[in-house]
Order: sequence, then C-alpha cells, then structure tokens
Amino acid sequence: MVDVDVLIAGAGPVGLTAGAELGRRGVSCRIVDRLPARLPYARAVGVQPRTLEIWDRMGMVREALETAVPLRGQLLYVNGEEGPRTDLRLPPEVPYGFAALPQYETERLLEDLLLRRGGRVERGTELLSFEQDSDEVRAILSLPSGGTEELTARYLVGCDGAHSVVRKGLGLSFEGAALPEEYMLGDVEVDWDLPDGYAIRASHVVDGHTDDILVCIPLPGEKRYRMSMATPPELSRTAPGDADGVTHGLSGDQGPVPGVQHIQAVLDRLAPRPTTASMLRWSSVFRISHRIVGRYGRGRVLVAGDAAHIHPPTGAQGMNTGVQDAFNLAWKLAAAVRGHAGAGLLESYDAERRPIGEEVVARTLRHVRGGVQADPEDPGTTMLREAQLLLGYRGSPVVGPEGSRREGPAPGDRAPDCGGLLYALGAFPVRLFSLLREREHTLLLYAGQEEQAAPFDAVATAAARTAHGLLNTCVVLAPELRAPTPHLPAVHDGQGEFRRTYGVLGGEAVLVRPDGYVGVRAAPADGPELRAYLETLFGA
Repeated sequence: MVDVDVLIAGAGPVGLTAGAELGRRGVSCRIVDRLPARLPYARAVGVQPRTLEIWDRMGMVREALETAVPLRGQLLYVNGEEGPRTDLRLPPEVPYGFAALPQYETERLLEDLLLRRGGRVERGTELLSFEQDSDEVRAILSLPSGGTEELTARYLVGCDGAHSVVRKGLGLSFEGAALPEEYMLGDVEVDWDLPDGYAIRASHVVDGHTDDILVCIPLPGEKRYRMSMATPPELSRTAPGDADGVTHGLSGDQGPVPGVQHIQAVLDRLAPRPTTASMLRWSSVFRISHRIVGRYGRGRVLVAGDAAHIHPPTGAQGMNTGVQDAFNLAWKLAAAVRGHAGAGLLESYDAERRPIGEEVVARTLRHVRGGVQADPEDPGTTMLREAQLLLGYRGSPVVGPEGSRREGPAPGDRAPDCGGLLYALGAFPVRLFSLLREREHTLLLYAGQEEQAAPFDAVATAAARTAHGLLNTCVVLAPELRAPTPHLPAVHDGQGEFRRTYGVLGGEAVLVRPDGYVGVRAAPADGPELRAYLETLFGA
C-alpha cells in the first residue's frame, strides 16, 4: 500500500507548479525540499507571456500581475555609444506582456496557491535515495530532526535542480558542458535617469571581442535592478560541481561574495550614465552550463526543470521552460494516478517536452555566443519565440492529425485567446481564457447555423463519458443564434473573434487540453475524430 500518490523532490517554481496542479486535481502529494526556507535571491527574474497564460489557467495570474513589473524592452550600449533600442511589443491579441519578478516572489505566489489547495512544503527534508518497480517507488528521506523516513509513492517527480538526486538515481545521461565565463550577480539600486522597465546591456568590445559586460534587469522597486557582470580575479573561485561533473549555479557560501564596491567598479566602467550603486540586498558568483537529459524519466520516476535541462540565462527561458514542463506533466500524471490514462499518455511527457528542452538549450547557447541576431528569423517571429508563444507539439502521439485545413491553430499548437464572448446572463463580454481557467479538457463546439448545433448534446455526453468526466463543454454560437439546448453552457461569438481566430467551420469541435494546447479538431463534431482522440488519451 502506497503512502502518497506523488512525491515531488524540490520546491522551486517547477516543483510548486506540479504540486499545485496535482493538488487541484485531488492527487495526494508530498513536496520536500532540503532548504529550510525559500532563498531570498532574485535568481530567475524574467517571466514570459506564455508563463502568465499558464498562471491564468492555474488561477494565480491576478496575484502575479499585481506583484511583477513590466519588462518593456532593452537599451543597448557598446563602448559607451547607444545602439538600437529593443521594444518588447507583441500582437494585440496576446493577452499578457513580458514581466520581471524575483524568483522568491514567484515561489511565494505558487506556494500560496499550493496552500489554498491543501498542500504544503516540507522544508529541511531531503530525498536521499529511491528505488522503483512496476507498482511503486520506495524513497528514503532525511528529516529536519536528523532521522530518516521510508516512503512509498506511486510516482516520483524530480524538480531538484541541476545537481538532481533523482536524475542521478535514474542513471540518466546529462550531455553538455560548462561555459568558461564566470559571472557575479547583485541586487542593487542606482540613481541614473534611464527609463523604467528597460533592461540595460552595456559592453566593451575590442576587435569584435567582448571583454567586459554589464546586464541589468529591472526589479520591483525604485531604480532597482538585478545586475550581472564578469567576476573580478579576486572573487574568482572553483565553481560548485558534483559527482557527475555538472558546474552550474550560484556559489552559495563558497568563498567571498561580491560587495557593492565590486559592482560600482563595473558601473564606473560601463554604465551609460554616471551612477552610484546602493542597497545591496544580495550577491553571488555563478557559473553556467548547457546540458540536456537523455530522457525525461523512466518508469514511475520523472524529471522536470533544471533536473532535465540547464542553459545560459539569455532570454529568461530556464524557469519558464521548467514551469511548462510541470504544467504539461501534471494533468497526465493525475490521469495516470486515477487509472484514466490511455496507453502512452504519460510517456508523451518525454515526447513533447524533450524536443522543447533541446530547442531552448540550443537557442540560448546560440544567443549567448552571437546575440539574438544570430537567429535568421524576422524580429516579430523572434519576439514570439522568446515569449514562448510558438512552442508546440505538432506530431505528438497525443494530439490529433493536422489535416488539410490551414486556418487557425492546428492540433499541437497553443490555443490562442480571443475576446467578445457573451453569456446570455452577462452584461459584458468575456475572454476565451476565462472559460478555460482551472478546467480540464475543454470541448468548444461552434455553430454558425441552428441546424449545426443539433448533434452537440449527444457529442458532449459521449465525450464526457469517454473522458471519465474530465472534460467541460462550451457551445460557441454565431451572434444571432439561440442556445441549442439548456443542457450545455453557451456563449455568443459577439464580434466573430472566435471564428476568425480559430478558423472554425460551422459544426466543428475544437478540444483544448488542460495545458492550453489544441488536442484535436473535428469537423463535423459528431465525426469519428473526436472519439478516437479521446480514446487515445483515456483508453477505450
């Protein structure tokens, strides 16, 4: 008999995301973290628009928007001369922009969400070892008291960082290498008059080679930035590594830490305006590696976030990618715990997320060596890719076929937001993302004419039965149509925005997965495609 459904090692943003989403689905979890408290460091700072969309689905975007600050763009300086300004502009249909939020605040918001769902983090508790068989995972934990505990779980998820005990316990490869550069970080305030909301990148270049660099990311507060720069010789040290040779992350208490005088020296050389640094909240030295795990799990044990992929912080991709790992995994893991997962559903976690990890590692490495301009795409496409809005799962074993139609998102694509949806009892329109919030699979049935809605009741009933009830249905109607049945929720596509965004045909079904990607499109809705897809996900 197992003690808990899922054991999660690591209570950073990735582990907390997994725990909160599993808890929302009624899956029992224990989340352990070896640290006695959250680290008060602004490590991962950038929050991508796609992550804000995920937090919308999770029900915590309001808190994030009230805590974060907008990241409007970047000011570039080379040898003291101002270069082209980058403005982080996205198409108007994208609901959220780029944001800056210290990692400890991200963790606080996620832990608050976890607590509201009945979960908690067991601090000072470390996973020491584990073994698994076809039925369960047996783990040994080190407790704050100094003792140990044996625990049995159905599944184990390693969200325990670059030096992951879970990854090493599985014997997974972690291919890559360390970058030679060594950097220091500092969280400080300055008194320059540069515009708020813009990151600053200032460098000194000789014969095409950068020999000095300063990167400043705005944080909540007045003229407050997280700054990174080359480490001076007197602070250089052997980087933290472990038995598998991974060199990545903050130095912790190993050796002297940068003082405000070290940061001021770099500002004196590179800052675009004369300025004085003050209010040093924390500082550290860090090293960077680029690595990708051979597979994202084996059997009943899986890895996510830095346990699966590490790379340069360029473009703020790391934490955001890890959060998406956990969000992708949670609904599949919940289905497996309930016994509702079709053959291959849980294995699709590796099939969908590992290619994303490979792409992000390669892209960030390319950017750190050659800048964002190293990519051949047009600036608009590059912006959408950096926002993580173009990542998708076309060709995945758990999305439907693309088909011959080219309008709107294909199966495996991100499900875009749209506005102008009207409930009969609503005095104002709502957005599609409001319909999807904190829901499982959502079946959207579109009718442009009354007769097209005739089979919708039967389609919804059959779909919910095949999905074991883990599916919501909403009918989307052309503006002039009456609701087809009192049994199904319905909204009117007041301005035709849903029809245009999704390119739907009358009588078509669009299934949106719990992680916000299109699972299948079926036209007509009562054709065989929808049922076949749901049987793939949940079993016949």
